[in-house]
Amino acid sequence: MARAISGTIVYAGLNKILPEDIPLLLQKGDRRLTGPTMPPQGLYMTRLWYDGEVGKMMS
Repeated sequence: MARAISGTIVYAGLNKILPEDIPLLLQKGDRRLTGPTMPPQGLYMTRLWYDGEVGKMMS
């Protein structure tokens, strides 16, 4: 999932899709409309941000 999301963000950064179109693309559920699945090499999570009560518990 993280690799698919990353590919879509890259496409948005390259102006291949509009960032504001991403919610509609997710709603359609057709992966062919989004960015590519990125390769696993070098992809790792460094930090998460949470809003609301969960975010307060983690600070």
